[in-house]
Amino acid sequence: MFETAFVNLYTHDIEAGIRFYRDLLGFTETFRTPTEGVPEHIELRLGGFSVGLGTVEAAKRVHGVEAEPGRPAMVLVVWTHDVDEAFEKLVTAGVPAVQPPHDSGNNNRNALLRDPDGNLVEIVSKVG
Repeated sequence: MFETAFVNLYTHDIEAGIRFYRDLLGFTETFRTPTEGVPEHIELRLGGFSVGLGTVEAAKRVHGVEAEPGRPAMVLVVWTHDVDEAFEKLVTAGVPAVQPPHDSGNNNRNALLRDPDGNLVEIVSKVG
């Protein structure tokens, strides 16, 4: 019945979101609308995972949704080879840190940051 799925995040500043997910985390853009100018929706892919970014204005106009970006009701988890190195790169680029790298059990090392709209992004790697 269902074929595929992805997470769609609403954003106040889609261009800042694109820079964060594409330029800093390495996602590849797979779709945008409109194709010219500033998009109101974009889809990006990293490995087998896709994330969409949609403007709060489009959410209201198209779906009648009053989107509230940055509410910590969810966290987007992104795996990396080295959490400490990735964390340093992101913080140096101006990404707000919530929790620095720490061992979290199950042989994982995690850190928490916020995307440009305040959504939680957790980066994770295996220890050693």
